[in-house]
Amino acid sequence: MKRTGFSGADCPVARALDAIGDWWSLLIVRDAFDGLRRFGDFQKNLGIAKGMLSARLRKLVELDVLEMVPASDGSAYQEYALTRRGRDLFPVIVGLRQWGEAHLYGRGEAHSELVDQAGQRVGQLVLPSRTGRPLTWSDTKVRKVSTRKR
Repeated sequence: MKRTGFSGADCPVARALDAIGDWWSLLIVRDAFDGLRRFGDFQKNLGIAKGMLSARLRKLVELDVLEMVPASDGSAYQEYALTRRGRDLFPVIVGLRQWGEAHLYGRGEAHSELVDQAGQRVGQLVLPSRTGRPLTWSDTKVRKVSTRKR
């Protein structure tokens, strides 16, 4: 069965998932935020097959989420670095992390933690209104694109 593509969808969530919604791509981006830059480091950390990793990295470069840069140690190798578009995924990764922490771990079960540079746990993501008031899903609605022909 062929996978349905959403690259032309009216919904930004569908387009985003079409672009980077598979778990390998999101885990690669997570690892890039954690400082990994080399193919071998991604492969070792994720335990992903080399061919699959190559395909995912190639797509992330095509999407301008990652870019190829000269190795930071001055060697002949190239590394993968997050672009601005890639760095803009940070709240998405943090949101997934915080959802996982809240719903997928038992009380007291050990897991990694996101901390700031001072070593303090990062606060919960909040979606603010234009006035700064925290919003929940019930405070929002999606304005759909009209598909009627005129």
